[in-house]
Amino acid sequence: MRILVVEDETFLARTLARCLQEEGYAVDIAYDGEEGVAFAETVIYDLIILDLMLPRLDGMEVIRRLRNERINAPVLMLTARDTVADKVKGLDAGADDYLTKPFALDELLARVRALLRRESENKSTILQVGDLVMDTVSHQVRRGSREIRLTNKEYALLEYLMRNPNRVLTRTQIAEHVWDYDFSGMSNIVDVYIRYLRRKIDDNFEPKLLYTIRGSGYCLREPGAS
Repeated sequence: MRILVVEDETFLARTLARCLQEEGYAVDIAYDGEEGVAFAETVIYDLIILDLMLPRLDGMEVIRRLRNERINAPVLMLTARDTVADKVKGLDAGADDYLTKPFALDELLARVRALLRRESENKSTILQVGDLVMDTVSHQVRRGSREIRLTNKEYALLEYLMRNPNRVLTRTQIAEHVWDYDFSGMSNIVDVYIRYLRRKIDDNFEPKLLYTIRGSGYCLREPGAS
C-alpha cells in the first residue's frame, strides 16, 4: 500500500516516512500543499497524511481540491490546533480522522491501520469486469465457468486492475501499488507480469479485456467500453 505524507517540517516528514516504511508501506513526501495536490493527482494513494498548516496551500484547501477532483483516499489530518471547532472544520472539509501534535508514533500507526481497514471494508468483496469475476475474500478468480489460478503477484496485479476498470494505469502506478517500490523505468517487471496475466485471463477467451495502451500503460476494459 502507498501513503502520501504532506508535511512541511522536514524532520517530522522523514520520521513519519521511515516509521511507515518500517511497517511495510510505500511512502512519498510532499513538503507543501501544492506539491501534495500534484502528487495526489498523479499517483493513486491508499491513504494521505496531511498537515493542516502548510505553505502555498493549507491543509483545508488541499482537502477541498482533492475532494472536488474526486480523489477519495482517506485523509488523516495532523495539526497543532486542538479546539473542537478546528477538528469539526477539518472533518467537514473531508478529512477522515484528526490527530493533534504532538502525538505518539504508535497512535499514528494505529489510526493508519484503522483507516485502511475501514477503507478495505467499504470496498466490494466481489469484483467483476465482463465475465471475469474475483472474490477478494476467498481469492477465487473465474472467467465465465473456468477457474483461473494465479500467483500472489498476479492476483495483486489483477485486483488493482479490476478496482480501476476502464482506466489507463501507467507502469509506474502499477509498480508502486503491486510491488511497493519506485519504478525506475529500467525494469520490465510490470510488462512481464502483464504478459503472464494476459495468458491466463485473455488467451482462449473472447472478448479480450486486458489492453496495452501504447506509450501510456495498461487498461482492463469492460466489453463495449471505449
